[in-house]
Amino acid sequence: MNYKSRILVVALLALVLACAKNPFTGKSTMALVPNSEIFPSAFQQYSQFLSENKVVKGTADAKRIETIGMKIKTAAERWLNSNGQSKYLEGYQWEYTLVDSKELNAWCMPGGKIVFYTGILPVCKDDAGIAAVMGHEVAHALANHGQQRMSAGLLQQLGAVGAQVAVGNKSAETQALVMQAYGIGSEVGGMLPFSRAHESEADMIGLTLMAIAGYDPINAVKVWERMSALSNGQAPAEILSTHPSNETRIREITALIPKAKAEAAKFGVTFK
Repeated sequence: MNYKSRILVVALLALVLACAKNPFTGKSTMALVPNSEIFPSAFQQYSQFLSENKVVKGTADAKRIETIGMKIKTAAERWLNSNGQSKYLEGYQWEYTLVDSKELNAWCMPGGKIVFYTGILPVCKDDAGIAAVMGHEVAHALANHGQQRMSAGLLQQLGAVGAQVAVGNKSAETQALVMQAYGIGSEVGGMLPFSRAHESEADMIGLTLMAIAGYDPINAVKVWERMSALSNGQAPAEILSTHPSNETRIREITALIPKAKAEAAKFGVTFK
């Protein structure tokens, strides 16, 4: 067995052993890199980002972001406690920051560091809209999607080693064609669907969190309808995108609303 083959065998063994079950999805997911390593790096990157961008402080909007973020976090804690997962959030350090930018975006680092851009606030429109986006971003952190992306990246590299082993002593031209095909195939057939699945998971979890926090989940549909109107149909084909299309998201979220409301009802939260 040559050196690359040995690496492949060891890496495959590590992949089998390095899985973690997520309480929000019930799925066993890749955890090749532990959160104890990911979180400190994420917190450092977050601090650096804030130092290099215009943070909005002391305004009504900044306060809204923080207040709604805390409500979503509390909803997550309530859900975890009720499901026997009270220790799940150990190591998380929640922080909610509004940043002055025209970009229509919000994001969450692993471990709970969240940024909202001012540009997305008109799309959110109100507190319920902010809660929809906040729930989605918090869900990414709770589902450990950052950890899974890093693990998938390592797996993609592992696959490249496997492809190199498979072509063996073929000509340089053949090797180049195989590696190019692997790169395209692993991205379109692997990494992009993986990313879209994460977005759908975050929509599902976020919808439940916003409902438990007291925000009618129908508002998530309204946010994406407004987002869709702004895109004016100018979006890449879903198969080539990291995100589901607006139409797919609206359809999936609409179908999930009854389940989110039923989950919220377990905590005494109901909607007309």
